[in-house]
Amino acid sequence: MRTIRIGSGAGYSGDRIEPAVELAEKGDIQYLVFECLGERTVALAQQARLKNPELGYDPLLEERMRAVLPVCAAKGIKIVTNMGAANPLAAARKTAAIARSMGLSSLKVAAVIGDDVLDACKDRDLPIMEFDGTIGQLGNRLISANAYLGVGPMAEALRGGADVVITGRASDPALFLAPLIHAFGWPTDDWNLLGKGIVAGHLLECAGQVTGGYFADPTFKDVPDLARLGFPIGEVGEDGSLIITKVEGSGGAVTAQTCKEQLLYEVHDPARYLQPDVTADFSQVTVE
Repeated sequence: MRTIRIGSGAGYSGDRIEPAVELAEKGDIQYLVFECLGERTVALAQQARLKNPELGYDPLLEERMRAVLPVCAAKGIKIVTNMGAANPLAAARKTAAIARSMGLSSLKVAAVIGDDVLDACKDRDLPIMEFDGTIGQLGNRLISANAYLGVGPMAEALRGGADVVITGRASDPALFLAPLIHAFGWPTDDWNLLGKGIVAGHLLECAGQVTGGYFADPTFKDVPDLARLGFPIGEVGEDGSLIITKVEGSGGAVTAQTCKEQLLYEVHDPARYLQPDVTADFSQVTVE
């Protein structure tokens, strides 16, 4: 059975860069995913873009790309990331410029757009779910409105030959599902395979959390060498089966317990995990 290995190079905007380099150099991976975007960070990015139309992407984009592009290009590792934040096009232009400056001018960089729905929301006075009121009542206080994109455009970019795919707001697990659809040719209406891919993406999306990050609770749940916490690798089979591992010798731990804790992270209903591409049922997942 064919398998691919996907490394998770970041779980939030300010995450450490060294573990991503370690994944690229020693992880025998084919894809490296940087998940760096949350509601707070996309709002901050929108503010930055309002001040300068060429900004609005992740502030560590340049440092991350300079750290990993040479080794990824040499090994044929494709990068998928939401570091585009509020300005994927500017992020793609910046990444392409960085690649050229490093002698990697043949690298293909794709931008995925369409998540910014601020104007559409302002045109319709939609109700606010969290409290009584409508969007119109917020006036200029509304600075960001983004939809979670699904896997389609990212998979299409990979299919078109992109070496680096940069999106804005997308479903976090979809960043990992896109390589699976691309590598295995999974149909986008095979709900069981998509559900399995979402499980893999959900486990990997927070990087060092599944390798013991927030699992650690000293004297109760000890995790070795947290200062050198290694980031995870997902070895995914064509049938959707998954092995979570990490680079040999790196800190942290991968156990059934760390995986179960991450599996339940931000899940309102384990039997109905809502995603743009599929509603995944985690209730029958087995971990060993």
